[in-house]
Parts: sequence; C-alpha cells; structure tokens
Amino acid sequence: MTHFLKTTLFALALALPMTMTGAHAKGDLAIKAKMLKLELGSKESDYAMSSKEFQLETGQAYRLKIISNGLKEYSFEAPEFFENIWIRKLEVEDVEIKAPVIEEISFEEYEESEAELFFVPIRTGVYEFNFEGLEERGMVGKFIVK
Repeated sequence: MTHFLKTTLFALALALPMTMTGAHAKGDLAIKAKMLKLELGSKESDYAMSSKEFQLETGQAYRLKIISNGLKEYSFEAPEFFENIWIRKLEVEDVEIKAPVIEEISFEEYEESEAELFFVPIRTGVYEFNFEGLEERGMVGKFIVK
C-alpha cells in the first residue's frame, strides 16, 4: 500500500467519528427562551385549559407561564417531565426560586395568580402532566419532546 493511500485512510478513520450522527440537541440556547402559555379556568368552565399539548425540542430554552383564573385550586403535576428537564428557575410574582427539583406547582382557589417555569428539556419523550384530583374533568395534557 502506498504512503498516500495509508495517509488518506488514516485521515478518513479520524474524521469518521466526527461525521457520525448521535443524539444531538435540536434547540439553541443562544436564542431567547420560547414562551409557552397554559391558562387555567375560563368563563365557560372552571376546568378549561388553554392547551393540552406542547411540542418541545431538547436543548431549547423555554418559559412556561401558567395562569390561574382562581376558579379552583389547581396543583400542576408532571413528575417524569420534571425529572427530564434542567430547571433554570421558577418565578412567582417578584420572587425567583432556584431549585434543582420541583414536585408540583399549586395555585390557590379564589386568587388569580401566575407562575413562570424557565427550563430546558434534556431528554426526548412524551411526558404527561395533570392537575391533581381534576384528571376526570379533563385537566390532563402532555409535553412531547423531540
């Protein structure tokens, strides 16, 4: 085998791992966080939700604004989702909460309020969320992370 051929094969062998595709994040953390909104309760129904499905990408920054119209007590639960995102912070009114883990976000009855969850999905999958005790009323949804 000629020296040129050996050198070419060696260079190709080194470059091959760089061109192989693996699990790469689709998002870009250098751009502004994408806003998502989930409004709870409406004039038509205390159990209304503005959205039941969210399409997300790994590696993309998001801010989920959850707004309670105060018609019921709502406890947002998404345990598998919370385990598969990087939580940047949770904002409630003028308070920033920086915690590595969240179990649920609760809203009191008769009080209009909102919370914003800033996060980055780190694993693909379909993750269900619900509002404790209100699942039979249709207060369920899912995050689809690609």
